[in-house]
Amino acid sequence: MKIVLLDGHTINPGDLSWAKLEALCDEFVVYERTPEELLAERIGDCDVLMTSKCFITRKLMEHAPNLKYIGSTATGYNNIDIAAAKDLGIAVTNIPAYSTESVAQHTIALMLELTNHVGLHNDSVQAGDWCRCEHFSYWKTPVVLLAGKSLGIIGYGSIGQRVARIAEALGMTVNIYSQDREAAIRSDVVTLHCPLTADNAKMINEDFIAQMKPGAFLINTARGGLVDEDALAKALASGRIAGAAVDVLSREPAAEDNPLIGLENCIITPHIAWVPMEMRQKIIDVLAENLIDYRNGGTLNRVEL
Repeated sequence: MKIVLLDGHTINPGDLSWAKLEALCDEFVVYERTPEELLAERIGDCDVLMTSKCFITRKLMEHAPNLKYIGSTATGYNNIDIAAAKDLGIAVTNIPAYSTESVAQHTIALMLELTNHVGLHNDSVQAGDWCRCEHFSYWKTPVVLLAGKSLGIIGYGSIGQRVARIAEALGMTVNIYSQDREAAIRSDVVTLHCPLTADNAKMINEDFIAQMKPGAFLINTARGGLVDEDALAKALASGRIAGAAVDVLSREPAAEDNPLIGLENCIITPHIAWVPMEMRQKIIDVLAENLIDYRNGGTLNRVEL
């Protein structure tokens, strides 16, 4: 059996082992990344295909004679034509809920950066501002107390629930979008934890922002496509939204002309909420578990229409 992994660098840039997957096949081929024009060639005669971000279309599947299994190396699988896979008898699996703790942690880190501005003040001190200050304490921008504030959570799965527990420990009131839409939208902080679908693409648009509490914060560690980035940039520039912090953008790697880049009140991290070593090891472990179960006739983490 031949396994091809099309984009393995972000999972394992060299600090982990592929041994669990190598033990399951005769040939294991890992590419750091695969551009679209090389997909057909690299998929070739593989029996098992693994990928996170490459778009696997019906045409590619039809021209892969041995392909029987596609393992998404992420929770999301909107890059794989699931209907085509079903028609062609190709099993598809994913890695559900592997990054709950790390994404929740990153969400809170972004929220604290919006309210406490740790990076800004460290930069100020390193630049000598404190040494030149006449007072024992100063602040470059207001520091916001989270206790007593409200957090609106859109998407109340495992990550949303974990974020809620941490927020409550900080003294915040939690408003869940699926239970009280208006309260969630009008919260002091709104955070996104839902999957991207055709129905909710660009749900954070001008109309949504107009309903938000003036001066609120927005956090997105889910999918970039949930946000109309032009509308958000406009709201940030006008001060309608006090600040935003995102770990995901509509296009990744980021486009140089993305309207959010360069805004002083927008924090952007390069899709790193999932990257602690423990999480990446879990991906490798579950990839192996899913494949073993498939070979034994099981349906562990099988994606169905």
